Amino acid sequence: MIDTADRSATGARPLEGLNPAQLEAASHFEGPLLVLAGAGSGKTRVLTARVCHLIREHGVPPDRILAVTFTNKAAGEMRERIGRLLAREPAGMWVGTFHAVGARLLRRHADRVGYDRSFTILDADQSLRLVKSVQESVHVDPKRWSPKGIRGEISNAKNQLIGAEDFVQRAEGTMDLFVRNAARVYPAYQEALERQNVLDFDDLLAKPVQLLETVPELLERYRSRFAFILVDEYQDTNRAQFRFVELLAGGHRNLMVVGDDDQSIYRWRGADIRNILDFEKAFAGARVVRLERNYRSTQRILDAANRVIAENVERKGKTLFTERVGGEPVTLLEALDESDEARWIVDELEARVRDTPTLSYRSVAVLYRTNAQSRALEDALRRAGVPYQIVGSVRFYERREIQDVLAYLRLISNPRDEGAFERVVNYPRRGVGETSLERLAAWATENDLSLLEAAARADEIPELRASQGLRAFAELVQRYSLRASQASIGELLEELIEELELVRHLHDEGPEGEDRARNVAELIAGAIDFDASILEDQDPDDPSPDRFTELDLFLQQVALVADVDKLDPNAQAVTLMTLHNAKGLEFPLVFIAGMEEGLFPLARAYDEPAALEEERRLFYVGITRAEDKLILSWARQRRRAGDLTFNLQSSFLESLPPEHLEPRRTQRLTVSAASLPHRRDRLREAQDFEYETQEEPEYAMNQDTPRFVKGERVVHATFGSGSVVEISGFGRDIKVTVDFDGVGRKKLLLRYAELERDWP
Repeated sequence: MIDTADRSATGARPLEGLNPAQLEAASHFEGPLLVLAGAGSGKTRVLTARVCHLIREHGVPPDRILAVTFTNKAAGEMRERIGRLLAREPAGMWVGTFHAVGARLLRRHADRVGYDRSFTILDADQSLRLVKSVQESVHVDPKRWSPKGIRGEISNAKNQLIGAEDFVQRAEGTMDLFVRNAARVYPAYQEALERQNVLDFDDLLAKPVQLLETVPELLERYRSRFAFILVDEYQDTNRAQFRFVELLAGGHRNLMVVGDDDQSIYRWRGADIRNILDFEKAFAGARVVRLERNYRSTQRILDAANRVIAENVERKGKTLFTERVGGEPVTLLEALDESDEARWIVDELEARVRDTPTLSYRSVAVLYRTNAQSRALEDALRRAGVPYQIVGSVRFYERREIQDVLAYLRLISNPRDEGAFERVVNYPRRGVGETSLERLAAWATENDLSLLEAAARADEIPELRASQGLRAFAELVQRYSLRASQASIGELLEELIEELELVRHLHDEGPEGEDRARNVAELIAGAIDFDASILEDQDPDDPSPDRFTELDLFLQQVALVADVDKLDPNAQAVTLMTLHNAKGLEFPLVFIAGMEEGLFPLARAYDEPAALEEERRLFYVGITRAEDKLILSWARQRRRAGDLTFNLQSSFLESLPPEHLEPRRTQRLTVSAASLPHRRDRLREAQDFEYETQEEPEYAMNQDTPRFVKGERVVHATFGSGSVVEISGFGRDIKVTVDFDGVGRKKLLLRYAELERDWP
């Protein structure tokens, strides 16, 4: 039974102003609860209201609550809102991402899974470098077998809770050479991580599960500690995250998950939509609440979203509505090519910003399916002098100068971090070349030492010219390791950069170096403002937990936010980003460019129904970013990967309610079509021809491509025999839909399908 907490806080009433569905979810007390929260339905308000209701009305102490989010920003906003509602800080409550919560557990108990508690965390770039290094050591050629692809296989395995040994055993039974080579790398990569006392991002999910599964007393301790668990964005959880939640909530079952199956768009990153679709199976007797009232968009925009997502089969089902009746129709623009499309978008947004007092550049977002589409848009914005920011460009913590400084800090915190050692041992220059490093590494291996330990004894290594520089480097790291136990991270970083004369070295690089120096100054400012208390609290079940230096906690915080794209909401600039990056954001005016078959949805999505449904969910996410106005655009032709493609408008557009659509064409397309009749005929053929006759369609592009007609029998190497039921698309993007006798209907890109006629 939960002890009664102090209910005398003077904050606002947490349930005040909620609509009936929100109230039902926020006032829920014990037992499993699934909240299906539609886009813009106020899910964050429901989460925070329920936390406050548990504390104030049911007497649940804040330190008995765990709230898990998917971004650090969401975690910070949740904690801030709860504090405002309670009129006091929710002391002891854990609020953070899955990775942050995992890191927090491992800081306390890493020794139970074979690690020292002073471990450091590798970001994506550092992890990739280590994978490449390991590939070379086990003779898996990085030029032939992509390190990024190998790391992806390992990451997917970890997220599925498949360890290195199990992965090797499974790979033995496959003919997939890529998987077999990944199986050679995975064990060596994991051994390298453990030897250096470093964790990658996936370990922050897998290792806590291992901890809870293998140490029963810890599982019971944390089940008792976290009597109530809340999880946001549940549709994006993978196997490891599901298992972590299942373990912690397995006793009391006081689990509230909030998510939207219609916004599950990270399957390629390991997310499993079945976690939310099958929640009621995993937690029998779960209560289900649907949040369908939208507080963001006009009804016309929501009608478009509802009609699009209704085409999906794998969903729980809900229909968004709003009190914002009417609104502008959805504009559907047809352009000649990507440059024509981009120019029209820029002209339109400039006109709207100029003519609408409440609209500014920061009110506008241009979304697209692939990063490559930004080029034409950037060109048009630059020519027009319109300020813009791109979400998804080089991130602050990925910049070279920041990585260099962080490598020093990582090595000071964790002397076994070989990647950090190799990055900065000769920066600034100390006369340590490749030959010296090779001899140092060989001697360290022979004597079972870390690279830093070997550097401290460099004068013992025969024929090593750089011994003086290596000893000086080791002495510097040792001094700052001692200093880290006494100084704040801000003081430590300022002293280190001053001693290295790093700012002077950067200024010597010219104008670009001045920008780098400013970035280093920004890092120092962040270190000075760092508040370690948000990562460290007094555990009531452990009155004397290990304390870590500010340096340890600062590095943990940096590692956990390093992969988050920076969006400045106050910048007076148009925002460009992919649809994936747009999730969770909202703008008064939204453009979605490139609505063409083969681009959105991507051509490969037609090979698998689940992939096509995810593409449709991504379109739904894009539509629901718009508050007041949505403009969709597509181009008749587009240059992609060097090839000029002739396009059809996306099949997703067929679902849009025609009564809410405003068709538009660019002037350039209109003039071009009118002045060139043969081109107009060809464009009409590309859009309207349905191949209903027995005439052979014009496939173009490749004379070697076999020609098929509707009703013809064909054979596929994997799917067997079948009948052609539909042919669509144009040029290189021709698609053929086949009803296969054994596996059912498949839609294939013709140039890759390798179909043959099934001769009688």
